Amino acid sequence: MLDIRKSVYIDNRWVGPHGLGVYCAAVQNRLCLKELDISGRPSSPWDPLRLMASMARLPKASVVFSPGYNAPLSMIRPFVFTLHDLNHIDVPANGSVLKRLYYRFVIKRACLTANRVLTGSEFSRRRIMSWSGVAADKIVKMGYGVDPVYQPNGPSYEAGHPYLLVVGSSRKPHKNDVRIVSAFSRAGIDTSVKLLFTGDPTKELEEVARRCGVEGRIRFLGRVKAEELPPLYRGALALLFPSLYEGFGLPIVESMACGTPVLTSACTGTEEVAADAAVTVDPYSIEKIAEGIERITEDSNLRDELRQKGLERAAIYNWDSVAETIRLVLEETLLESGAK
Repeated sequence: MLDIRKSVYIDNRWVGPHGLGVYCAAVQNRLCLKELDISGRPSSPWDPLRLMASMARLPKASVVFSPGYNAPLSMIRPFVFTLHDLNHIDVPANGSVLKRLYYRFVIKRACLTANRVLTGSEFSRRRIMSWSGVAADKIVKMGYGVDPVYQPNGPSYEAGHPYLLVVGSSRKPHKNDVRIVSAFSRAGIDTSVKLLFTGDPTKELEEVARRCGVEGRIRFLGRVKAEELPPLYRGALALLFPSLYEGFGLPIVESMACGTPVLTSACTGTEEVAADAAVTVDPYSIEKIAEGIERITEDSNLRDELRQKGLERAAIYNWDSVAETIRLVLEETLLESGAK
């Protein structure tokens, strides 16, 4: 077995308080790779040139690994990167002319010329393969994991009332917050049940809540620290995550690992991740989301069933396993490149 720590360099700039950052930190904590000497934002339009220059300074028998969707203009050294999904091109509201050009001329080319492309779900693997034209064996599903802090035992958030939880601070349209609020207002559930959002509201969301007559039953918690999330999950009746598009959907398995039932979408990566351990709905239908909210809120037997299934489902998502898959990919890349 090769010691990849001698020759593999990681672009560690992706670490941060978001899903991609959690993935980057979890993998690096386990693999302990050398950090690439590079600064600036990896999402910058100038980064392909900056990354290429940084790679050129490395010893020839080196491999560069990026946990995110950045790539060099030219593959000066063997390169492995992670393309978590195609959100920026599949969801028009999350894209822009610049992002579409970046994906077309940098990311698609990188898919073709990199040694391996990692992604988190079979949905994303097939979508990337279809979009880029890359051979199936070049795109590796590494999956995701759940930190041990997400477990059913521990303190629960005391809200003073029963609540449903929505996790996400971006308020991007594909998170479906407007339909969630509309569906919550239509659901035939006890009015003591409130809807809690992590993050801050938008003016549109506040207006929808007023128009639906539920502004008094909705709370926005602002920025929530990582250590505050497990108690929030444990205290909730259920997590509502009917996103329109996800390559994976980490809050699904975090909630399941805490023993909290989940309502999510019957499409994209969320359906694959949740399997039969969640209530799945058509995320474009306010009526179907409302029906799902009624089921998961009013049926305690269903919640008990989902709690057990969710704990079993979450147990298969393990960061050690993810890191081992990536280690093997990096080891293969070193061998292919001639490093010993």
